Amino acid sequence: MKPSKLQDHLRRCHPDKTEKDLKFFQTLKDKYFRRGLYWTECSLRRHKEIMVCGRLTYSKIRKTTYYRRENSLKQQYCFLCNYLQTTHFSIQLDESTLPDNAALLLAYVRFIMNQEIYEELLFARTLITDTKGESIFHVLKDYFIEKPIPLSNIISVATDGVTAMVGRYRGFISYLKQNVSGVLHESLHLVIDAVNRIRSNALNTRLFAQLCEKNDEHFHQLLLHTVERFFALFETILEFLDTKDKILKENLMKRKTDIAYLTDLFTKFNMVNLQLQGDSLNLIKTKSILSAFLARFPNLSQTSCQEDDVSTYVQHLYAFYSDFESRFEDILTMVIPPCIINPYGDIEETNFKNGYQQFWLQNNIPVTYPILWNIVRKFLISFPSSYLVERGFSAVTNFLTKKRNRLDIISRGDIRLTLTKLTQNVDN
Repeated sequence: MKPSKLQDHLRRCHPDKTEKDLKFFQTLKDKYFRRGLYWTECSLRRHKEIMVCGRLTYSKIRKTTYYRRENSLKQQYCFLCNYLQTTHFSIQLDESTLPDNAALLLAYVRFIMNQEIYEELLFARTLITDTKGESIFHVLKDYFIEKPIPLSNIISVATDGVTAMVGRYRGFISYLKQNVSGVLHESLHLVIDAVNRIRSNALNTRLFAQLCEKNDEHFHQLLLHTVERFFALFETILEFLDTKDKILKENLMKRKTDIAYLTDLFTKFNMVNLQLQGDSLNLIKTKSILSAFLARFPNLSQTSCQEDDVSTYVQHLYAFYSDFESRFEDILTMVIPPCIINPYGDIEETNFKNGYQQFWLQNNIPVTYPILWNIVRKFLISFPSSYLVERGFSAVTNFLTKKRNRLDIISRGDIRLTLTKLTQNVDN
């Protein structure tokens, strides 16, 4: 404090000491310093001991708290992974690039436990190379294999919508859909394993044919990619696997209902597939075939799901129906004027007995009804599928055998001679 303000400070703050002399203040100063010296000499050692002990105690408490919390987090994490093994959950993923150019992937899960919805961090992983959908999926798959959590327990996925996540062919979700197969996909894989178990060995093939003949089966051989033939020989297959692979036999017996469902579904689907193959197929026939197939589906919204198997089949049919609608949306939503299919209405006409296609292909139609013909010819001439091109590739495959692998398919006329339907002008 400035000397000029000391007197004012003394008068305002210490009015009882304004009349004291200099010796009084010097005595106060000596008492103050002696009191501090006494505290230092008497209590410094004790104070140091207290500080050292306090640091040791604090250090022990801090380590104990750290280990206790770490063990608690480990127990909670183990409980979370064990619980996710037995319940369905949703997952949310996103990746981001950190300031040090490292790619970090975070995953959260949402699940139901004790009548409450919980949201927890599942893992945080570093993407070593790129941030493509395949790399993200492999990180998730490796984590689920390590824990082990079934991928089939995932019921929904939330992402930020970038191409690496939602790409149709190489996105994370597309890879996940291929692996999150469900019960029906596992049943189909059991069928494939059983067929390979028999077809992969020549001796097994002959023994199986002998067993089929003994059981008076209509078929004596299994075909690849055919569930219908497999279910027709189901009992014989179980009898054959009884001495070859009992575990596979038991799994097939458990999934017999699923295999029967897949057999019926593939039978109907193969019938539609055969109808969509052929030469004289146009857009009108294609729409009628697809519409008739979708009309056979039951009203899934009114189907009661009391059993787990029925619920699985209903969900699969609903997904199949939705995928079928989206895949053939352009054909199913196509508007065909009624006058093209039935131009005369209820009136019987001799020129229309052979069908609408023969009627519109008459020579006088383009001249008599030019505007209407411009509309009709688009439905009659347009290709509804790539069936003819695929059949052409099959013919090329038959041509290019090992002994004719240098055959020039493009320049020579072999493939045209095989595939053409035009009458050759050959002079006998």
